[in-house]
Amino acid sequence: MKLKASYFLFLFLGLISCTVFSQETPSNRQASIFTVRGSVYDAELKQPIPQVNIEVNGGAYTTTNNAGEFRIQVKKGDELVVKHKDFETIYYTIKDNERLKIEVRAETKSSNSPQLNKGLSFNAAIDSSEYYLKTDIKKSLQFITEALSKSSSKTENAEVYEMLGDVYVFWKQYDLAESNYNMSLQNIKAISVQIKLAKAYWYNKNYQESLAVYKSISQKELSNWQQVILQEGLGDTYYSIQNYPLALKAYNSGLNKAKTFKISSKITDLNSKIAQVYSETGAEDEAEGYFNNALRLASQETESRAVEEKVKVADFKNKNQNFSDEIELRKQAIQDIQDIQSIEEDSAMGMESALTVQKQNYKIGNAYYLQKDYGSAKAYLEKSINEASAKNDLVVAKDAKRKLSEVYSSSGEYNKALETYKEYTELVEALYIKKEQEIIQAARFSKEIAEKQNRITSLESDRQLSESKYLLSAERNKRQLLIIYSLIGGLLLLLVTAYFMYKYIKQQRLANNLLALKSLRSQMNPHFIFNALNSVNSFIASNDERTANRYLSDFSQLMRSVLENSEADFIPLEKEIALLELYTKLEHFRFQDKFDYEITVSEEVTVSDFQIPPMLLQPYIENAVWHGLRYKTTKGFLAINMSKKNEAEIVITITDDGIGRERSKVLKTENQKKHNSQGMSNIKKRVSILNDMYQDKVDVSISDFQDLEDSGTRVVVTLKKD
Repeated sequence: MKLKASYFLFLFLGLISCTVFSQETPSNRQASIFTVRGSVYDAELKQPIPQVNIEVNGGAYTTTNNAGEFRIQVKKGDELVVKHKDFETIYYTIKDNERLKIEVRAETKSSNSPQLNKGLSFNAAIDSSEYYLKTDIKKSLQFITEALSKSSSKTENAEVYEMLGDVYVFWKQYDLAESNYNMSLQNIKAISVQIKLAKAYWYNKNYQESLAVYKSISQKELSNWQQVILQEGLGDTYYSIQNYPLALKAYNSGLNKAKTFKISSKITDLNSKIAQVYSETGAEDEAEGYFNNALRLASQETESRAVEEKVKVADFKNKNQNFSDEIELRKQAIQDIQDIQSIEEDSAMGMESALTVQKQNYKIGNAYYLQKDYGSAKAYLEKSINEASAKNDLVVAKDAKRKLSEVYSSSGEYNKALETYKEYTELVEALYIKKEQEIIQAARFSKEIAEKQNRITSLESDRQLSESKYLLSAERNKRQLLIIYSLIGGLLLLLVTAYFMYKYIKQQRLANNLLALKSLRSQMNPHFIFNALNSVNSFIASNDERTANRYLSDFSQLMRSVLENSEADFIPLEKEIALLELYTKLEHFRFQDKFDYEITVSEEVTVSDFQIPPMLLQPYIENAVWHGLRYKTTKGFLAINMSKKNEAEIVITITDDGIGRERSKVLKTENQKKHNSQGMSNIKKRVSILNDMYQDKVDVSISDFQDLEDSGTRVVVTLKKD
């Protein structure tokens, strides 16, 4: 970053100096412009192509005429751009005043969108993309496109976009790398891709985003290597935002982990980075110690890693003005670089790398200059210039020329200084043109990459659209079937629900009826017991203990039968008869001077065939005794008769010749009326509920018995067989 900043500073100074030393005027510059003539032809049809766009980057513009010819003003070094919708854009650098003949071929579908090898499997396409990643981005992207077309799962989609991110990181298209890593994570959240995304944010100077991703990673799931890489990445980001305490903390954490896991390469790197942090904070002794560690460890690794560390330490020595050690280290570095290049022809360092002979010679010359050893400085600067010129490294050549001019000036050789400075300004001009073209080429490269990314995105969109259409069609069919099945299922469910609802309502109704019956029975039993106890009380009051004991004995037998049958809805008729005989006997025992009674069961009635609600008849007998016969002036008679009506029914008739219902009402007290009303109401409710539950099993009618003053009462109960 610092080199880049210094380059633009020197460029600015050079442009200013150029106006002083070169004596170049606008008219001189104008004189360098000339006219180039040319023509554009179809190579296959041998016909001129009209209306072709001809332009110079940042300059003139024209089009070809009907004869395919054009003229345009240019200067040496300009880039000519030839564009038309029917062929691929052509770029050409102007060398001299020459006549240009441009032959083109019509762009076919295959040239615009390279045909892919449809026979490749997904894994083969991914492997091929990785093979071309560092050598041919177009081929790499082509195989990625093929892999994407073969992808059939989220896992494979994630792998494709991760590879695409890796390609863009290598070719420094960090915005696109970020986008594709994010797309990979949308498919599968992988820790390795999260780390790559954080690094891509760092490359693109999105430091806060990088920190956020690093901090979001769960360290429990990291491998040993990933734990070290995570801490190193955090340290790099903190170092970039000049938060040196946190950078140092992260680097030290990474170093400890690297030592624990014995990851030697990272031990070297982290020692070097810790040294750089100490150097930035002014802790020179600590920095030197860590640099020495890094230098020692790097010498045990590859030769390229060792020379890289030597250059870093040399830069540190330069900063501390320890020029002798710096010079020695750089001389060793030059020898190491030359050895590496002689062994491995394809390992030549790129011009952007710090590990080039010309850059090291330049820095040695600069160190000698700072030591005021001008002779040695000149020698190494001239070596740097020669090496840079041979490799067309205009940046180093420019810097070395300027430094050499300063050396000449400092040593008193002003003429050479001026001459060298003029050469420097010429290099600045040439570098300006070169950088302008590099910027244009970089923009063109970025545009091409963006177009390929758009094709990949379009392919993904088309694939998703096709899948969506297929899924939509399948979903529509499923939906139709679902609707049909839903209607059938809904109808069945409705029927089942209706059935269970009917059953539930019936059960609930039955439960309610049973509860009501139980409630009514519970209301009747206390009333009966109360009356019976009153009778016992009357015997005791009259000092008739023997009668009271006999009455209590019969009463306890009656109560046992009543309680045994109190929970049943129906009991056998023979049990009800026995209960009535016992109850009537007790009532007659109390009121033997008031009535006689008779219980008759016809021989035609098979009592075992019939069921009757318990205590159904008792309230009618009680009413006959207490409200009819008891108030009669003469001795009355109570008759209970059971006879056969038909094969399925019997008739139970309860008759008395008491005072009758009308006279009984007149004689009743308000309390008696209330209790009698409740008793009769309970009987009616029981009969109604039982008939509802058992389909009119019981029928009850009440009428006067005779047309005399003591009209009496007749109760007729019809009982059906089960």
